[in-house]
Amino acid sequence: MTILVVGGAGYVGSHTARVLRRHGYDVIVYDNLSTGRKELADGFELIVGEIADREKLTFAMKRVDAVMHFAACAYVGESVENPRKYFCNNVESALALLNTALDSGISNFVFSSSCAVYGVPDKVPIAEDTPRQPVNPYGISKLFIENALESYERAYGLRYANLRYFNAAGADESGEIGEKHDPETHIIPLALAAAAGTGTELQIYGTDYATPDGTCVRDYVHVNDLAEAHVLAFQLLRTGTQRLALNLGTGEGHSIRQLLTTIEEVTGKRVPYRAVTRRPGDPPVLVADPSRAQSMLSWKARRSLREIVSTAWNWHQSAAIKQPN
Repeated sequence: MTILVVGGAGYVGSHTARVLRRHGYDVIVYDNLSTGRKELADGFELIVGEIADREKLTFAMKRVDAVMHFAACAYVGESVENPRKYFCNNVESALALLNTALDSGISNFVFSSSCAVYGVPDKVPIAEDTPRQPVNPYGISKLFIENALESYERAYGLRYANLRYFNAAGADESGEIGEKHDPETHIIPLALAAAAGTGTELQIYGTDYATPDGTCVRDYVHVNDLAEAHVLAFQLLRTGTQRLALNLGTGEGHSIRQLLTTIEEVTGKRVPYRAVTRRPGDPPVLVADPSRAQSMLSWKARRSLREIVSTAWNWHQSAAIKQPN
């Protein structure tokens, strides 16, 4: 059985491709390499193409049994500054991908969604019945595709899974792949680079939130735990389940200050930082209620925050060694 991993040269997609292979599935990676990196697709068949390229997608989909879609722009701040980019890629191009899958007879579609669809929730932890009221264009774009999948299931019988990530973090335990974006905006790799002296001073966006220490609280979930959930969701769809909408998180929140303390304990290095003003569109607290995923998939995030930081640090060090002088 072959899975088309769209965006498979990116962070979560590349980890999921490897976990799929460990479970015995064949994988074809489809990526335009605009933000993905070719080396993350090493060992897999790679098709370089846009998700709006229906001709190339049709060719790729002749040989696959399911699609996993990871190819989205994913920076909240950028989405506020440049919403056109997000609606172009995350909505228009994603619809081209979805329609091509439908026209190709693909019956299983796993979508990389986000807790950003909830916006600023009334209560935490956040359950799946929480109203979806996104507060930034990124979240709005994810919700649009969730709604499209719901409509396609009712009209065409497409089986789908909307998997709403909380904060994906960490790296594969092998140390071979990890998190690297250009530009990098995620706090753990930025903090590790600041601690190692290979990056600039970390900026903390807002210290006046209504949280115990004034900084944002997030639910950090290891990328390989997320990848395992994708495999389990696909396997459940194959049994005939029509629709899934699941939160993927640990159920435990950590503030930015708590995260920095963990990083300093793991690395033995101080993280230089300074506080700056809040970013637009950042909710103060995002923590998952993962009980539905635990019930339906028998899935639970197994790796702790310390393990997340440790694997990310291992990757950061190995990647630094590989850098040319």
